[in-house]
Amino acid sequence: MILKGIKANFLGDSITEGCGTTSPENAFHGVLKRNCGLAEVRNYGKGGTRIARQSEIKDPDGRDYDFIRRADEMDPDADLIVVFGGTNDYGNGQAPLGEITDTSMFTFYGAVHTLCTNLKSKYPKAKIAFIAPLHRWNECGGLGTWKPDGVVQHHLCDYVKAVKDTCALYSIPVLDLFTNNEMPINDNDFRRDCAPDGLHPNDAGHKILAEFLQKFLETI
Repeated sequence: MILKGIKANFLGDSITEGCGTTSPENAFHGVLKRNCGLAEVRNYGKGGTRIARQSEIKDPDGRDYDFIRRADEMDPDADLIVVFGGTNDYGNGQAPLGEITDTSMFTFYGAVHTLCTNLKSKYPKAKIAFIAPLHRWNECGGLGTWKPDGVVQHHLCDYVKAVKDTCALYSIPVLDLFTNNEMPINDNDFRRDCAPDGLHPNDAGHKILAEFLQKFLETI
């Protein structure tokens, strides 16, 4: 894909919003715009939000303002759509992970299905891509979907797999920096330099993310 001169919508959570950077322009999409000459970058990131719809909406304009609702409200003339989410579904969501056959937006799998379907319908000529969740602190316990007895049922890697497997059904490419550990935020040295809070990349981390994203987008 040729990036110069295109309009791009970026739908995501606090990482897309720019939390952890010194300014929104230093978020990965701002870096991408400068490096590649995008005509326009639209930031639809909102902190705390999830892909899946929650069964109980307590904060409709905050963290319960899910990706599916916001995707419907994005500008319709984009040449590229990038969706980057899932870490909050793991970290603070109550919707179950579900299964690959789910179509309900109230499970994570079903919500990714719904989002893919809606985006392909709204943007039939645009390139659509996802970024799988990055590594983070406490990604293998203490969060995720809980069983009634309080035992952790799923880990962050299960959400990464859900994004990849579901997008594959729609021929939507996924940038997966989790599986090959390209951005090892759970590593002490990388975390110190690039994601001090264990979740949100700083300016240095966003620069690395932008570099990976550029190489990925140029291949789709």
